[in-house]
Amino acid sequence: MASRPLYGGQALIEGVMMRGPRAAAMAVRRPDGGIEVKVEKLGQWAGRVPGGSWPLVRGVVGLVESLAIGLGALSFSANVSSPEEEQLTPAQVRITMWISALLAVGIFVVLPTFVTGFLGRWGWSHLELNMAEGLLRVVLLVGYLLLISRMAEIQRVLEYHGAEHKTIAALEAGAPLTPLSVKRFSRFHPRCGTSYLLFVALVAVFVFSFLGWPSLFWRVTSRLILLPLVAGLAYEVLRLSARGGDALWARAVAAPGLWMQRWTTREPDEEELEVAIAALEAAREAEEEAEVRQA
Repeated sequence: MASRPLYGGQALIEGVMMRGPRAAAMAVRRPDGGIEVKVEKLGQWAGRVPGGSWPLVRGVVGLVESLAIGLGALSFSANVSSPEEEQLTPAQVRITMWISALLAVGIFVVLPTFVTGFLGRWGWSHLELNMAEGLLRVVLLVGYLLLISRMAEIQRVLEYHGAEHKTIAALEAGAPLTPLSVKRFSRFHPRCGTSYLLFVALVAVFVFSFLGWPSLFWRVTSRLILLPLVAGLAYEVLRLSARGGDALWARAVAAPGLWMQRWTTREPDEEELEVAIAALEAAREAEEEAEVRQA
């Protein structure tokens, strides 16, 4: 018997994206109150990239694929959920994404190593400087997540994030996919992007501690070059902890990410759960059709 595919997802603007191995579905609440659903077949990058299914490599391939799918889903949701006169053009979406990427590099790569560089004047060793830089990066990440969780404009997205988690948890428990049924499940889930981001920051502390302390330019360059390795290692840690189930070590590894989800998710209402269910049902239907075609 074939194993049931694992589903993941992403909160969107007034919507949710759900994806399985072969297909992704986006469901977004329109201004008129209806739900618009869009289904996309996935290219399964891991099978097309040489070595894409290898440990470490699969994490990087999956991250790039998820970013590409997620950005497209965000663009779709922004336009569907907005009145026609407020919709973004593809060029505006691309510019926004590039600015966001540059800000992320500046805040989480350049700023920590720049600030930590001043500690070298006090005789800190290279290992101590690298450890301090990594810990500052973790603090910045936690602070960023805490800050955005307090913003009024982001609360609806956090509620849809909670709806995504609850709906997937209901599916995995074999419960009916109705708003009343799904509502009773936890909004915290171990396979979450929040947990992954924390693992990336923590793994970076370990990896970058071996790099010495060259000039600022080479510190920033080395961090960017080694980011795929860090992302791959973090993915393997997350994957291992998810497979550990209820083992004590697995729960200990997953605990910080689950704790941080108290900030990055909110309890959804039944209308938000309805959207998440619509996305998951569409993704499941597309997965079943793809499986029949391959049989």
